[in-house]
Amino acid sequence: MFARGETILQLMERLAPKHYAVPDDKIGLQVGTAAREVRRVLVTLDVTPAVVEEAATIGAELIIAHHAVIFRPMAHLRTDTPSGALVADLLRKDIAVYISHTNLDTAEGGINDWMAEALELSGRDVLEEVHTDKLYKLAVFIPESHHEKVRNAMFAAGAGWIGNYSHCSFNIEGTGTFLPHEGSDPFIGAQGKLSEAREIRVETVVPLSAKKKVISAMLKVHPYEEVAYDLYSMDLKGRSFGLGRVGVLPAVETLDRFAERVKTALQVPFVRMVGDGAKPIRKVAVLGGSGAKYIRHAMFAGADVLVTGDIDFHSAQDALAAGMTLIDPGHHAEKIMKPNVASWLSEQLKEKGYATEVFASQVDTEPFRLR
Repeated sequence: MFARGETILQLMERLAPKHYAVPDDKIGLQVGTAAREVRRVLVTLDVTPAVVEEAATIGAELIIAHHAVIFRPMAHLRTDTPSGALVADLLRKDIAVYISHTNLDTAEGGINDWMAEALELSGRDVLEEVHTDKLYKLAVFIPESHHEKVRNAMFAAGAGWIGNYSHCSFNIEGTGTFLPHEGSDPFIGAQGKLSEAREIRVETVVPLSAKKKVISAMLKVHPYEEVAYDLYSMDLKGRSFGLGRVGVLPAVETLDRFAERVKTALQVPFVRMVGDGAKPIRKVAVLGGSGAKYIRHAMFAGADVLVTGDIDFHSAQDALAAGMTLIDPGHHAEKIMKPNVASWLSEQLKEKGYATEVFASQVDTEPFRLR
């Protein structure tokens, strides 16, 4: 059995929820349809003519990319322009394209975490907050016989986290009353008779990102035909998600030695550097993509160096004057997402019993060449 496109996109949005994206980012399904079975998926950083040909060659009906196919507004769809010809080729070959961009940058276990892990950074924190998970208080009434079963199902689905503490709840014993009417099938009591049941009111905290999953898990194992529960919005701040990561190296290294680590870990042929090569480096900020505007964020976080792409001349000058060290491995260092997304998605599909295959693109979409 092959997964439908909608199922695959739902899985991707579990990894990188859409609301994690920065405002106005071009994400989601951009070309084609998800309303069909998908035998093969191709994961790529960019969608280029060579990538489209690669997808067609392996028989992929869906491309998952990091960078948008349609980034700027298109006033027309002309096939005699590069952008128009690319979209026309995708439609001709019946290949859909789904974009996961800054939401994948922001997500825990996304691009910035993969880059930080590759550089062996520990004690990681977010560099720039983008989204804070809204919190809800869930209160549900459970018969004593199913108390632990329902509560544990909610915990397993993501409820009950307060800071670094999990399985947090408050439990109150009491008596519930109900009168089943015609057409009902009560777990306790009988139709037409006022019934009482020993119940436990369980209160726990649920983040927005896990709300649907927690409620679904609760309803699935709760024995009642009609489950009585309340959901309250809270003003308390939940977990923060954001762009970039800040962490520490296993040991102090010079900037020159750390630059070699960056080249090896991110698999790039060269890096550009700003700063003294002998400078000791321990605390590192990393941000995939273009991060010039986050130099001051890295300084404020106490980082010894910022690893990010697309550093322009004037930003480099300003950083040097401010005593901030930079390493630019290029925007294409985000290619780290290809094997990681492909592996994660493949595991999720197999776990659910789907035969859909996921491939990491082998096409090099780096536009720059060295001489």
